[in-house]
Amino acid sequence: MSNIKIVKIGGNVIDDESKLTRFLQEFASIDSPKILVHGGGKLATRMAERLEIKTQMIDGRRVTDKATLDVVTMVYAGLINKRIVAALQNFGCNAIGMSGADAGIIRADRRSPEPIDFGFVGDIAEVDGERLKSFAGEGIVPVICSIMYDGKGSLLNCNADSVASAVATGVGRVAPSELIFCFEKAGVLRDVADESSVIHEITAETYPALKAEGVISSGMIPKVENALKAVAEGVRGVTIKHSDDLLRVGAGTVIKA
Repeated sequence: MSNIKIVKIGGNVIDDESKLTRFLQEFASIDSPKILVHGGGKLATRMAERLEIKTQMIDGRRVTDKATLDVVTMVYAGLINKRIVAALQNFGCNAIGMSGADAGIIRADRRSPEPIDFGFVGDIAEVDGERLKSFAGEGIVPVICSIMYDGKGSLLNCNADSVASAVATGVGRVAPSELIFCFEKAGVLRDVADESSVIHEITAETYPALKAEGVISSGMIPKVENALKAVAEGVRGVTIKHSDDLLRVGAGTVIKA
């Protein structure tokens, strides 16, 4: 089997119908086995506001109480997931929308409340790479949201970048895998106001200084850290790039061990 491409889409692209449509059309055209992982935090935040539920973020990660868990499950596993699946079907891509609980593909453990209590937030514990590989082998494209299960009957909210990294790593144990993070920027930028300031390569050695300097901060922290974790665990290639550049070779920031 050729490389299984795991693509994660999030950020402002999910909120922009035209950008998302263009991205999904290009994703559908990828002529290799593929898996799509999506976030959708901004829409969940707006829905929570409409329901008068307060949103709290720490280091780019959402604190999830019971009310928030209900909201993110409705938005991520329902509204966004099914909109994406419907669009992909329209582009000739036979997609299946999934949470981690569906077919037991991804199990998570609820995060310890120490030192920070994130509520119903999970850390990925197990990925069924064989089952995901079998979907890909049958020409079915899993579209995975960031709602996981704990194996004890409860749902957990997980960071979508962490899910993408874990999926790429889990699949990578049974088939060659490649991970691509797509969002609304040209890559990891040295200056967030300058799209031309792309850092073309980040390694485990260069990352700490970039984080300490504040070049990499907020929601970019889990993205880069998950990318580094993926390459350390055997994923063949990891790139962070603009959603418009999905098919453009050489674009974005390459993450290396």
